[in-house]
Amino acid sequence: MGKWKSFLLVTLIGAAIWFVPVPAGLKPQAWHLLAIFVATIIGIILNPLPMGAMALIGITVCALTKTLTVPEALSAFADATIWLIVCAFLFARSFIKTGLGSRIAYMLMRSIGDSTLKLGYVLCISDLILAPATPSNTARGGGVLYPIVRSLGSAFDSEPGPTARRVGAYLMATQFQGNCITSAMFMTAMAANPLAAVLAKQVLKIDISWGLWALAASVPGLVALIVMPYFLYKIYPPELKHTPEAKELAKSELAKRGAMSTPEKIVLAVFIGALLLWSTSSFTKINATLVALMGVCVMLITEVLTWQDILDDKGPWDTLMWMGGLVGMAGFLNKLGFIPWFAKTVSASLGGIAWVPALTILLVVYMYAHYGFASLTAHVTAMYPAFIAVAVAAGAPPFLAALSMAYLSNLCGGLTHYSTGTAPIYFGSGYVDQGTWWKLGFSASVVNMLIWVGIGGIWWKVLGLW
Repeated sequence: MGKWKSFLLVTLIGAAIWFVPVPAGLKPQAWHLLAIFVATIIGIILNPLPMGAMALIGITVCALTKTLTVPEALSAFADATIWLIVCAFLFARSFIKTGLGSRIAYMLMRSIGDSTLKLGYVLCISDLILAPATPSNTARGGGVLYPIVRSLGSAFDSEPGPTARRVGAYLMATQFQGNCITSAMFMTAMAANPLAAVLAKQVLKIDISWGLWALAASVPGLVALIVMPYFLYKIYPPELKHTPEAKELAKSELAKRGAMSTPEKIVLAVFIGALLLWSTSSFTKINATLVALMGVCVMLITEVLTWQDILDDKGPWDTLMWMGGLVGMAGFLNKLGFIPWFAKTVSASLGGIAWVPALTILLVVYMYAHYGFASLTAHVTAMYPAFIAVAVAAGAPPFLAALSMAYLSNLCGGLTHYSTGTAPIYFGSGYVDQGTWWKLGFSASVVNMLIWVGIGGIWWKVLGLW
């Protein structure tokens, strides 16, 4: 669909909702905001303009129509969680600029990379190490690890086509699914995770800290990372099982780089310090965003990052724009009463169903609704606030509903070849055909659901989340 046709469709959808009679129990202002919000989400899905541009247009229309005042429309840009993700993007840039991210992967490969299965684990462990400071799963999976996966395929004469199944296809599938799992494990591992945390605070009045997110995800996440490479190894086995040459490749790459540079050591120290402060914030009382800002300042002072680096990096500023716009609109949908009204209306249809099966149904619907989305952010923005509100209205504990759906907001990215930013990169390598990609994605989603909802549910009970 062309740009102007997409704009016309977005406008027509927004206008249609705007002029529909306002349902009983809702203020006209809330209904009109819903019209603008839905039109913005459709615009993000159809993509006539980049996400940030669509969000800017959305908040401008809110102010222009007096649905929100200008200060209200711009209020979310001061949200601390949004600035946390901006800083985390800059952490990610330092990993890529200094080469520390790929060094970590090669060091792991040199140590344990003598079989194809172990290489699958090396890639997932590398992703896990980088995840807390890399809020773009695309930058982490595509910018740091994809070139390594592609190089491994070539090293073993495994190229797209007849030789794809030697090692390349397995490694591509494993790293892609592992990237989705690690994205769920930290608030700063995927751009829409802080958005989910902010929406949970707006809708359910609960505070999800960086430490709580990581602690609750630790057990199901680690189990999933242990199970997934082996599961794919069994259902989609590589032809070549032993890969001693991988260790030699890693040694060669590390030899070219020489000893760890001073900038790498600084980035490593800042990263470790940030992790310690994030994970102990309940004791230190130091805000997570302040920790991130401190880390960025250290890297600027030591010139690991220059101000020009920060200006040149489009990722954080694009995220600031679209997240600020969407968070603002979503927040006022709740304040103006639409989300509570929707939750009450839908939960009434679940009357007589206990909260456990009701939450399970909502989780399954939420997960597989992602077949209709090409963006994790669009999925979270469109469905997350309403679904957690319905779950809690049905009786589910707030933290359980908010966190379980937040984790699935990442795991659903493994379903298709268009589901998240890393998907086109790995699928586009040509190692795995589309039919197989979808079969592997669905199979992995079932395993993830069993682990995160089953084992995760037990762990969350231990933590007192329900």
